[in-house]
Amino acid sequence: MARPAPIRIAGTIAATALCVAAATEAFAQDGVIVLNNQLQLGDVIAGQTLNVEGATGETAATTAAQGNSLAGTAQDRDLQITSGQRSDADVGSSATLNLDGTLEGPVNASTQAQGNYLGAAAYGGDLDIETRQDIGPTEVTAGATINGPRARMLGGASVSVDALGNTVSMAASASHVSGTVIQNSDAGVRAETYAETQYVPANAEFISQSTANSMALNSGLASSQDLTIRQRTSGDAVTAATSANAANAWDLAGRARAAANQTLLYNQGGSVVVTTDQSNLPEVRASAIVTSYDWGAATAVAEGVGNAVVVGNNDVYLQIDNAQVNSGGVQATADFAGTDGYDAYVSASAVGNTVTGYACSTCQGTLIATNDQTNTGPVTATGAATVRGTGRAVAASANAVGNAATFYVTRPGS
Repeated sequence: MARPAPIRIAGTIAATALCVAAATEAFAQDGVIVLNNQLQLGDVIAGQTLNVEGATGETAATTAAQGNSLAGTAQDRDLQITSGQRSDADVGSSATLNLDGTLEGPVNASTQAQGNYLGAAAYGGDLDIETRQDIGPTEVTAGATINGPRARMLGGASVSVDALGNTVSMAASASHVSGTVIQNSDAGVRAETYAETQYVPANAEFISQSTANSMALNSGLASSQDLTIRQRTSGDAVTAATSANAANAWDLAGRARAAANQTLLYNQGGSVVVTTDQSNLPEVRASAIVTSYDWGAATAVAEGVGNAVVVGNNDVYLQIDNAQVNSGGVQATADFAGTDGYDAYVSASAVGNTVTGYACSTCQGTLIATNDQTNTGPVTATGAATVRGTGRAVAASANAVGNAATFYVTRPGS
């Protein structure tokens, strides 16, 4: 039987390829092959506005803008992906909620803007990937605004904002994952959340996250990894800002996290051999501001990271060859201000380069690490808490680190 032709997907806007179990004997023998090429040249913008005056149920808004997208999955057969994605246009997503009166149900909002996305999964077959993602000198922005100076949000709130440049997300089970991932971002990547409300007698959390390049793989059940990952960030800035404000809040939290390059790998059941190469040039800034006149618990957390790698293997062998260069400044600022209340927590963390690798000791695990880190940019972390009246407990921390490397062998669950 003749070998089937590869599947080809090409598009100028968002395109998705879903590869599932093939019907022919040839596909059963050869597996699934995906050849993908995507070029995005037009701006992709999503936005919505909700005007709500009193509600008995949930108030929800979901907004998403996507440049290029590819998804491939294989069950009980091998999956081979060769992909190129490039975005040379702005991607923006925004949501505005104008709230008034009493809202009995929760207020939930999710806003996401993403330049290039690739998702792949293999279950019972090997996964081989060769992919490159590029974003030109554009803007990837996501924002959410909650206007409710007279709103009574009885059901609390959960608001998340994500701005993502390049993203590769993979999963595997009983699979060997191998290949190369290359990500280059020359875009400004920005996430912003602003909230103003009168009364929140419940949990209310507001989160902003921005990442220029992100690579994640979770493989388990007799899996293994052999990967080379190269990430470059050269845009003007990667920023995340959250401002959460209330007149009276029982449990109010504002969180912001900005990262230029991020690689997260986890494996179970086999060996992991990985080469990571990260470089960041622009500034990375995370800012979290929380204010409440009367409060029960208030939390402000800001995290800024230039380059980050975490590789964990719950099995016998882990080998890491890591190189990181951070030239941009990394700044994290967390602030809380209130008058009368109970507990306030403030945390600011800024890191130029960080790598963590761990393996399993009860499996007679072996860990071999080669690490080269260089940080030339300023790294600053600032935390501030202001209580103008009375408070019960105030805890604040600020940590700034140029280079951090942690490698260890430990028992599962330890």
